[in-house]
Amino acid sequence: MDARGYCRITGRVKEMIIRGGENLFPAEIENVLLEHASVAEVAVVGVPDARLGEAVAAFVRSAPGARFDAEALRGHCCAQIAAQKCPAHWIEVDEWPLTGSGKIRKFVLRERWLAERGPTPPA
Repeated sequence: MDARGYCRITGRVKEMIIRGGENLFPAEIENVLLEHASVAEVAVVGVPDARLGEAVAAFVRSAPGARFDAEALRGHCCAQIAAQKCPAHWIEVDEWPLTGSGKIRKFVLRERWLAERGPTPPA
């Protein structure tokens, strides 16, 4: 929301994560994580969660010479944005699945996550 009270949606609406009935925008979470010195690139996607509908997953490529530290990234993220927006899952990546124009294919990341872990079982 800007100073005049107008809301602006950034990112793609179809990428929106619906967690427990709340709409979360990946671009907002990605921007916070990109502020961390150890992060070179990040992609945030929604993954299935039996209790909340979707959970936030962050796929991170570390900066050259930096070490992937999910707890440090979680602390940074939770200090900047609301706790429900902080990723529940942290995945380190070396390469991205890219489109012909060089954009990250987030649906492929989500499919890979599902293939490796499957949906979260009901509580």
